[in-house]
Amino acid sequence: MKQLYPFKFRPILKERIWGGTKLRDVFSKPIPNEITGESWEVSTVKGDVSIIDNGSLSGESLQKLLDEQPEALVGKHIYERFGKEFPILIKFIDAREDLSIQVHPNDELAKKRHNSFGKTEMWYVMDADKDAQLIVGFNKSVTKEEYQQHLENGTLTEILNYEPVSEGSTFFINTGKVHAIGAGTLLAEIQQTSDITYRVYDFNRRDKNGNLRELHTEQALDAIDYQKKDDFKVQYSHSLNEHNTMVSCPYFITNYLKLNQNLPVAISARDSFHIYMCVKGQGAITYGDLTMPIQKGETILVPASCEQITIETNDIELLEVYL
Repeated sequence: MKQLYPFKFRPILKERIWGGTKLRDVFSKPIPNEITGESWEVSTVKGDVSIIDNGSLSGESLQKLLDEQPEALVGKHIYERFGKEFPILIKFIDAREDLSIQVHPNDELAKKRHNSFGKTEMWYVMDADKDAQLIVGFNKSVTKEEYQQHLENGTLTEILNYEPVSEGSTFFINTGKVHAIGAGTLLAEIQQTSDITYRVYDFNRRDKNGNLRELHTEQALDAIDYQKKDDFKVQYSHSLNEHNTMVSCPYFITNYLKLNQNLPVAISARDSFHIYMCVKGQGAITYGDLTMPIQKGETILVPASCEQITIETNDIELLEVYL
């Protein structure tokens, strides 16, 4: 049995038509070009599996570790539920331009069509330009036929709900909700392990080869929730040195931590891996004799077998994710 410890991973950097340079400029990520839109921080998506970047297991893949020591890595109850599939995908996203308007299928539909998990997700805004906004849901309930008519007429944006954003704004995007990240937004994304997205409208943009991007108009029709629902804004406490619950759903639990003193965390009490995304400031995670620095734009995965850690800091803000 390999001794597990808190891991950092090499970022998996993704070129996107709407991407920019903030992943480099703000987080010091080694982006490959000027249109880098995503940094996948923790992933076991096929073809995009995270590689450990620290300690004695540096160079090994997260999936290999999960195959060899699933309970030690994720926790007993998570292994019993998900087997050797890591349930969460963690990203930072830089939207220099608007993303396409899209929707994600639920578990049932994703399993049937793609043999995949659905894609429930949440966003935490880390930085936003003045007047930046997101699209989340509809501004009124519509029928499938009304939606299709607006799509055909090029007037879809008239029935969408726009939300202004600023640092700290948090949104829960359940499956079926039409949505889009708006230009000028830098955010942390926590989601089910899935890369299934149905793109319904892309502002008639063309890629670098002059081609329109593929739309998934028909597939999206059965995935969309056409009802107006105000269930997406996340209100949460900012109490110092506490685990402030933001989202608790069947797929992940996310807490907000604002610390000005060291905080011990009993990992064993939750029987779950823990992921820490640093959204502001800097500090360190200590486990036994190991001290791992963490700063804004970095992510650390703590295996379930690490019974106790301490977050050391005098000024840090973190998202804490577990199941």
